[in-house]
Amino acid sequence: MRTKPPIRVVQWATGAVGRYSLRAVLSRPSLELAGVLVYDPDKIGKDAGEVVGLPPADVICTDDVERILALDADCVLHMPLPAAYFGGDHTTDVETICALLASGKNVITTTGFVYPKSYGPGIVERLEAACEQGGTTLHGTGINPGFMSDFLPLALTGLSTRLDHLYVRESSDFRGHPSRQIVVDLVGFTRSAKDYIAAVRPYRTFQRALFAESVQLVADALDVRLDEVEESDEFELATEEFEIAAGLVRAGTVCASRWVFCGLVRGRPFMTIECVYKADATKVRRWPDPGFTIHIEGVPQMTVTVDEVSHGLAAAAAHAVNSIPAVVAAAPGIHTLLDLPLPTGRGTVRLA
Repeated sequence: MRTKPPIRVVQWATGAVGRYSLRAVLSRPSLELAGVLVYDPDKIGKDAGEVVGLPPADVICTDDVERILALDADCVLHMPLPAAYFGGDHTTDVETICALLASGKNVITTTGFVYPKSYGPGIVERLEAACEQGGTTLHGTGINPGFMSDFLPLALTGLSTRLDHLYVRESSDFRGHPSRQIVVDLVGFTRSAKDYIAAVRPYRTFQRALFAESVQLVADALDVRLDEVEESDEFELATEEFEIAAGLVRAGTVCASRWVFCGLVRGRPFMTIECVYKADATKVRRWPDPGFTIHIEGVPQMTVTVDEVSHGLAAAAAHAVNSIPAVVAAAPGIHTLLDLPLPTGRGTVRLA
């Protein structure tokens, strides 16, 4: 029996999520690591296996974008920090993704693009032109949102005869998150209220665009025309000093934030996504405890809760890695979760 050759994969960025992704690629016989793009100068020239504590992979990490573009590979797991972190916008990520697609590599990205249509026809046309040039596919899984705020709500609506309102809430505990770039620089924890308000502006734009994608995707899938997506946010200050993996949270600095994104139809909410981020859930009593809740108002009423996801970063990485076979097999173009088979952990099951 003839076996399929492994799918050649490039890992683009090895941050908090990228390391989980790289480890998964190296651990699967059906995947072959073709290259690794890194941003950290300390990782340049290191073996990919060393970066994630595994045996040598005989693939050396590089920061040379042109070298990555020239590689013979089937798919790129694109997982850098969003452009908002560097003061840019999503068009910066679009340029990189278009270059990868045009070079003949399918792209799975966690920087958004769950539903590129929400950015308007100009972005869609650029992405589709790159897909056509390279004969490739783009699929966005997102870090958050992605799956919990779009796939699961849509799956549950299959049990409905009438929908009045979709509500999704995620509460996350950042206590063990290792990335200071994410926890402090992007989310804004440990900052004073004044510094937070100034620094959060680009992040607010990124958040609004990201969650608007999920809201718009769900609405379009259900044939609902939204008038707008409203956003609001607020933050909480620490009442005591405490330590988290990303640094020290001092009393009087930002230790939690709450974001609400609401898709409106004639002034009434059709879908609401509430996101609560806590530096340490044991120190922040305001707002709900960590976990996920999906509530569907209609006929019938439904509430689904996920009390815990023990390794959220690993879940985000797995969502992308498990999508590789379907993305590589898909026809060229932009493919959302509505177009691809549900990614599962098949092939990764381990029974002992």
